[in-house]
Amino acid sequence: MRWWHTLAFATGVLCAPFGFAGNQKEEALADSIRLALSNAILDARPPKPAFTNPADRQRYEQWLAQMSERLRRKLPDEQHRIEFLETAWYEARRAGLDPGLVLGLIQVESAYRKYAVSIVGARGYMQVMPFWTNVIGDSDRRKLFNMQTNLRYGCAILRMYVDMEGGNLYLALGRYNGSRGRPEYPNAVLKAWNNWK
Repeated sequence: MRWWHTLAFATGVLCAPFGFAGNQKEEALADSIRLALSNAILDARPPKPAFTNPADRQRYEQWLAQMSERLRRKLPDEQHRIEFLETAWYEARRAGLDPGLVLGLIQVESAYRKYAVSIVGARGYMQVMPFWTNVIGDSDRRKLFNMQTNLRYGCAILRMYVDMEGGNLYLALGRYNGSRGRPEYPNAVLKAWNNWK
């Protein structure tokens, strides 16, 4: 069973929010949710996609080539750009998310800047709030500037919010940004997602 299925089941026992940590709310999580999220970020294997048939591999390679060309201006170094896209694709798929959605969210959150820090302290590509390292990680906030770690945290957290909102992506995006119920952020991410389809 995939980790997000466990997470989806566990989100039914989510407790009420108890505070704020900048953009994303720090929420009281049931132990089962915390455990599912912790397990989701622990696997440190490098992002290497595996394909069972040549058609899937060919679609992935076409996607990689197209996205690399679109991202060339933002990430001019080809090796870094390919590594970023491979990791974003892997972590998005691992979390059951569309890779284009993740790229759209990154566009809105950090404009593809690895070391971006928001005014409230959110870090990295997916602007993950540091409190998450205490809640589900090893408390090492510096790791949020590691590409794979940041993308893994961000994708796992977004997946949790999608599950919490019963699959409603609009509300999940608002929750990710700490602006649930307001249209600006979800609309910006959904619009950016269209660039990456």
